[in-house]
Amino acid sequence: MKKIILAFAFMPVFSNVIAQESNDTIKKHELKLNVFYTLGALPEVTYEYLLNDESAIGMSVLFSVDDDIELNWGLTPYYRFYFGKKHAAGFFLEGFGMLNSSEEFIYSYGGPNTYEDQIDFALGLALGGKFITKKGFVGELYLGAGGNLFNENAIDGVPRFGISLGKRF
Repeated sequence: MKKIILAFAFMPVFSNVIAQESNDTIKKHELKLNVFYTLGALPEVTYEYLLNDESAIGMSVLFSVDDDIELNWGLTPYYRFYFGKKHAAGFFLEGFGMLNSSEEFIYSYGGPNTYEDQIDFALGLALGGKFITKKGFVGELYLGAGGNLFNENAIDGVPRFGISLGKRF
């Protein structure tokens, strides 16, 4: 009888341990490639960390591999709020900042025309949707824009759109 009472006394402890294990198995990391930008000679790689069911933070890095593209590189930290029923998936609203470098054509009257790199910081918003498979493959569609804040010679706005594919781990 003492063994049965002892077993019932420890039951809540063991059930709590099992519940904690299931919460730890939630995958919180994603690595993605923006296929749309990559096909346009502007590869973008993104890492995202899932904070909880409804929000995530991330960082995107993009760079130009074509001299004809005005945007040279961009470093984009962001915060996303998800409205879907799955863990950090579905429709989302994103607020982002982008440290970016663009090449500006400088016209010089009577002298040689030149190009100068302009570095600026932009703030913006994006809307999108994230879809995830049972095996953790991720697909995203998003669209947004931001405006540069400090350098009047830099490009006026920065785009934030794409079709990204990746993996949650």
